[in-house]
Amino acid sequence: MKLLRFAKDKFEMKGIYEDGKIRRVIGSFFDNFTVTDEVYSEEEIVFLPPVIPSKFVCVGRNYAEHAKELGNEVPTEPLIFLKPSTAANAHKGEIFYPPMSSKVDHEAELAVVISKKCSRVDEQDALKYVLGYTCLNDVTARDIQKKENKFTRAKSFDSFAPFGPFIETEFDYENVGVRCFVNGEVRQDGNTRDMIFKIPFLISFISNVMTLLPGDVIATGTPSGVGGLNIGDTVEVEIDGLGKLVNYVKPRD
Repeated sequence: MKLLRFAKDKFEMKGIYEDGKIRRVIGSFFDNFTVTDEVYSEEEIVFLPPVIPSKFVCVGRNYAEHAKELGNEVPTEPLIFLKPSTAANAHKGEIFYPPMSSKVDHEAELAVVISKKCSRVDEQDALKYVLGYTCLNDVTARDIQKKENKFTRAKSFDSFAPFGPFIETEFDYENVGVRCFVNGEVRQDGNTRDMIFKIPFLISFISNVMTLLPGDVIATGTPSGVGGLNIGDTVEVEIDGLGKLVNYVKPRD
Protein backbone atom coordinates (compact mmCIF):
# COMPACT_ATOMS: atom_id res chain seq x y z
CA MET A 1 0.00 0.00 0.00
CA LYS A 2 1.26 3.47 -0.88
CA LEU A 3 0.55 6.11 1.78
CA LEU A 4 0.84 9.85 1.22
CA ARG A 5 -0.06 13.28 2.53
CA PHE A 6 -1.27 15.97 0.16
CA ALA A 7 -2.98 19.33 -0.04
CA LYS A 8 -6.08 20.17 -2.03
CA ASP A 9 -7.39 23.75 -2.03
CA LYS A 10 -5.13 24.49 0.96
CA PHE A 11 -6.57 21.63 3.02
CA GLU A 12 -4.09 18.99 4.19
CA MET A 13 -5.23 15.41 3.77
CA LYS A 14 -3.98 11.83 3.86
CA GLY A 15 -4.48 9.24 1.18
CA ILE A 16 -3.52 6.00 -0.46
CA TYR A 17 -2.30 5.81 -4.03
CA GLU A 18 -3.71 3.05 -6.19
CA ASP A 19 -4.30 2.58 -9.91
CA GLY A 20 -2.95 6.03 -10.68
CA LYS A 21 -5.42 7.77 -8.37
CA ILE A 22 -5.32 9.14 -4.84
CA ARG A 23 -8.07 8.03 -2.49
CA ARG A 24 -8.53 10.09 0.65
CA VAL A 25 -8.34 8.38 4.03
CA ILE A 26 -9.50 9.53 7.45
CA GLY A 27 -7.51 8.63 10.54
CA SER A 28 -3.89 7.90 11.39
CA PHE A 29 -1.33 5.95 9.41
CA PHE A 30 -0.03 4.71 12.79
CA ASP A 31 -3.33 3.37 14.07
CA ASN A 32 -6.52 2.80 12.10
CA PHE A 33 -7.79 4.72 9.12
CA THR A 34 -10.85 4.57 6.90
CA VAL A 35 -10.69 4.78 3.11
CA THR A 36 -13.29 7.24 1.77
CA ASP A 37 -14.92 7.63 -1.63
CA GLU A 38 -13.07 10.90 -2.33
CA VAL A 39 -10.73 10.38 -5.29
CA TYR A 40 -8.20 12.83 -6.78
CA SER A 41 -5.71 12.81 -9.62
CA GLU A 42 -2.07 13.79 -9.16
CA GLU A 43 -2.71 16.94 -11.21
CA GLU A 44 -5.27 18.15 -8.66
CA ILE A 45 -3.10 17.96 -5.56
CA VAL A 46 0.15 19.22 -4.06
CA PHE A 47 2.36 16.54 -2.50
CA LEU A 48 3.36 17.03 1.13
CA PRO A 49 6.01 15.14 3.11
CA PRO A 50 4.35 11.74 3.58
CA VAL A 51 4.76 11.94 7.38
CA ILE A 52 5.86 14.62 9.84
CA PRO A 53 8.91 13.15 11.60
CA SER A 54 10.22 14.37 14.93
CA LYS A 55 13.69 13.76 13.46
CA PHE A 56 15.61 12.29 10.57
CA VAL A 57 18.29 9.85 11.72
CA CYS A 58 20.84 9.50 8.94
CA VAL A 59 23.53 6.87 8.48
CA GLY A 60 26.81 8.10 7.05
CA ARG A 61 29.20 6.08 4.87
CA ASN A 62 27.01 2.99 4.77
CA TYR A 63 28.28 2.08 1.29
CA ALA A 64 31.99 1.35 1.06
CA GLU A 65 32.46 2.97 -2.35
CA HIS A 66 30.85 6.20 -1.14
CA ALA A 67 33.18 6.32 1.87
CA LYS A 68 36.15 5.87 -0.45
CA GLU A 69 35.07 8.52 -2.96
CA LEU A 70 35.14 11.15 -0.19
CA GLY A 71 38.46 9.91 1.16
CA ASN A 72 37.00 8.41 4.33
CA GLU A 73 37.56 5.12 6.12
CA VAL A 74 34.79 2.54 6.03
CA PRO A 75 33.20 2.70 9.52
CA THR A 76 33.30 -0.26 11.87
CA GLU A 77 29.97 0.71 13.43
CA PRO A 78 27.15 2.91 12.14
CA LEU A 79 28.00 6.60 11.87
CA ILE A 80 24.75 8.40 12.68
CA PHE A 81 23.73 12.05 12.62
CA LEU A 82 20.49 14.01 12.69
CA LYS A 83 18.59 16.29 10.39
CA PRO A 84 15.90 18.45 12.00
CA SER A 85 12.23 18.07 11.18
CA THR A 86 12.37 21.54 9.63
CA ALA A 87 14.52 20.17 6.79
CA ALA A 88 11.55 18.10 5.56
CA ASN A 89 10.62 18.61 1.93
CA ALA A 90 8.18 16.89 -0.41
CA HIS A 91 7.97 15.38 -3.88
CA LYS A 92 8.05 18.21 -6.44
CA GLY A 93 9.21 20.62 -3.72
CA GLU A 94 11.98 23.17 -4.10
CA ILE A 95 15.45 22.64 -2.65
CA PHE A 96 16.76 26.05 -1.66
CA TYR A 97 20.45 26.66 -2.36
CA PRO A 98 21.85 28.52 0.67
CA PRO A 99 23.90 31.60 -0.24
CA MET A 100 26.60 30.66 2.30
CA SER A 101 27.45 27.50 0.30
CA SER A 102 28.98 27.04 -3.15
CA LYS A 103 28.88 23.21 -3.22
CA VAL A 104 25.53 21.54 -2.56
CA ASP A 105 25.43 17.79 -3.28
CA HIS A 106 22.72 15.21 -3.87
CA GLU A 107 22.70 11.90 -1.96
CA ALA A 108 20.09 9.34 -3.06
CA GLU A 109 18.97 7.08 -0.21
CA LEU A 110 16.45 4.47 0.81
CA ALA A 111 14.57 5.68 3.90
CA VAL A 112 12.73 3.71 6.56
CA VAL A 113 9.67 5.16 8.31
CA ILE A 114 8.97 4.07 11.89
CA SER A 115 5.45 2.96 12.82
CA LYS A 116 5.45 2.97 16.64
CA LYS A 117 7.56 3.97 19.61
CA CYS A 118 10.83 2.10 19.31
CA SER A 119 13.36 1.89 22.14
CA ARG A 120 16.11 -0.65 22.75
CA VAL A 121 14.74 -3.22 20.32
CA ASP A 122 16.58 -6.37 19.31
CA GLU A 123 17.67 -6.82 15.72
CA GLN A 124 15.33 -9.79 15.20
CA ASP A 125 12.32 -7.67 16.23
CA ALA A 126 13.33 -4.48 14.43
CA LEU A 127 11.13 -4.82 11.34
CA LYS A 128 8.02 -4.96 13.53
CA TYR A 129 8.53 -1.22 14.03
CA VAL A 130 8.58 -0.30 10.33
CA LEU A 131 5.62 1.43 8.70
CA GLY A 132 7.22 1.39 5.27
CA TYR A 133 9.92 2.68 2.94
CA THR A 134 10.42 5.71 0.73
CA CYS A 135 12.94 7.68 -1.35
CA LEU A 136 15.04 10.38 0.28
CA ASN A 137 17.63 12.89 -0.86
CA ASP A 138 20.13 13.71 1.89
CA VAL A 139 21.05 17.11 0.45
CA THR A 140 24.39 18.32 1.79
CA ALA A 141 26.36 21.56 1.68
CA ARG A 142 29.61 19.72 1.07
CA ASP A 143 31.93 22.71 1.36
CA ILE A 144 30.53 23.51 4.80
CA GLN A 145 30.82 19.87 5.87
CA LYS A 146 34.48 19.75 4.81
CA LYS A 147 35.29 23.10 6.40
CA GLU A 148 33.75 22.26 9.75
CA ASN A 149 34.40 18.50 9.72
CA LYS A 150 30.88 18.26 11.16
CA PHE A 151 27.52 17.26 9.74
CA THR A 152 24.95 19.42 11.50
CA ARG A 153 24.98 22.73 9.62
CA ALA A 154 25.82 21.16 6.27
CA LYS A 155 22.86 18.79 6.44
CA SER A 156 20.24 20.86 8.24
CA PHE A 157 19.21 23.72 5.97
CA ASP A 158 15.49 24.11 5.39
CA SER A 159 14.38 21.93 2.43
CA PHE A 160 17.46 19.65 2.66
CA ALA A 161 15.47 16.46 3.40
CA PRO A 162 13.09 15.79 0.50
CA PHE A 163 11.38 12.43 0.80
CA GLY A 164 8.44 10.65 -0.79
CA PRO A 165 6.34 10.71 -2.83
CA PHE A 166 4.81 7.74 -0.99
CA ILE A 167 5.48 5.38 1.88
CA GLU A 168 5.32 1.83 0.52
CA THR A 169 4.21 -0.56 3.25
CA GLU A 170 4.93 -3.75 1.29
CA PHE A 171 8.50 -3.68 0.08
CA ASP A 172 11.52 -5.99 -0.09
CA TYR A 173 14.48 -3.70 0.59
CA GLU A 174 17.34 -6.20 0.36
CA ASN A 175 18.31 -6.04 -3.32
CA VAL A 176 16.96 -2.94 -5.05
CA GLY A 177 18.49 -0.29 -7.26
CA VAL A 178 19.06 3.23 -5.88
CA ARG A 179 19.66 5.89 -8.51
CA CYS A 180 19.97 9.65 -8.79
CA PHE A 181 19.45 11.71 -11.93
CA VAL A 182 20.30 15.37 -12.42
CA ASN A 183 18.63 16.95 -15.44
CA GLY A 184 18.03 13.44 -16.76
CA GLU A 185 21.68 12.32 -16.43
CA VAL A 186 22.46 9.33 -14.20
CA ARG A 187 24.71 10.41 -11.34
CA GLN A 188 24.31 7.53 -8.87
CA ASP A 189 23.48 3.91 -9.62
CA GLY A 190 23.81 1.63 -6.60
CA ASN A 191 22.07 -1.26 -4.91
CA THR A 192 20.94 -1.81 -1.33
CA ARG A 193 22.70 -5.19 -1.25
CA ASP A 194 25.93 -3.18 -0.86
CA MET A 195 24.94 -1.61 2.45
CA ILE A 196 27.55 -2.23 5.12
CA PHE A 197 24.98 -2.26 7.93
CA LYS A 198 21.59 -3.73 7.11
CA ILE A 199 18.26 -2.22 8.07
CA PRO A 200 17.32 -4.44 11.07
CA PHE A 201 20.75 -3.84 12.59
CA LEU A 202 20.45 -0.09 12.02
CA ILE A 203 17.03 0.12 13.69
CA SER A 204 18.31 -1.82 16.69
CA PHE A 205 21.54 0.20 16.91
CA ILE A 206 19.77 3.56 16.69
CA SER A 207 16.97 2.60 19.09
CA ASN A 208 19.60 1.69 21.67
CA VAL A 209 20.87 5.27 21.41
CA MET A 210 17.62 7.24 21.13
CA THR A 211 13.92 6.49 21.18
CA LEU A 212 12.35 6.49 17.74
CA LEU A 213 8.82 7.83 17.48
CA PRO A 214 6.03 7.13 14.98
CA GLY A 215 6.88 8.92 11.74
CA ASP A 216 10.60 9.19 12.42
CA VAL A 217 12.72 8.58 9.34
CA ILE A 218 15.97 6.63 9.08
CA ALA A 219 18.03 7.45 5.99
CA THR A 220 20.15 4.38 5.33
CA GLY A 221 23.11 5.90 3.47
CA THR A 222 23.98 6.71 -0.11
CA PRO A 223 25.88 4.79 -2.80
CA SER A 224 28.83 6.31 -4.65
CA GLY A 225 28.44 9.01 -7.26
CA VAL A 226 27.39 11.96 -5.12
CA GLY A 227 27.90 15.27 -6.85
CA GLY A 228 27.02 18.91 -7.13
CA LEU A 229 23.69 20.58 -7.76
CA ASN A 230 23.22 23.96 -9.37
CA ILE A 231 20.38 26.45 -9.28
CA GLY A 232 17.91 25.48 -11.98
CA ASP A 233 18.64 21.75 -11.78
CA THR A 234 16.00 19.04 -11.54
CA VAL A 235 17.14 16.20 -9.27
CA GLU A 236 15.43 12.82 -9.09
CA VAL A 237 15.89 9.92 -6.66
CA GLU A 238 14.59 6.63 -8.02
CA ILE A 239 14.36 3.37 -6.08
CA ASP A 240 13.05 0.21 -7.67
CA GLY A 241 9.57 -0.49 -6.35
CA LEU A 242 9.21 2.91 -4.67
CA GLY A 243 8.96 5.25 -7.62
CA LYS A 244 10.71 8.55 -8.17
CA LEU A 245 11.20 11.59 -5.94
CA VAL A 246 11.54 14.80 -8.00
CA ASN A 247 12.80 18.16 -6.74
CA TYR A 248 13.85 21.51 -8.20
CA VAL A 249 16.89 23.50 -7.08
CA LYS A 250 16.10 27.18 -6.50
CA PRO A 251 17.95 30.16 -5.01
CA ARG A 252 17.23 31.10 -1.43
CA ASP A 253 15.58 34.55 -1.53
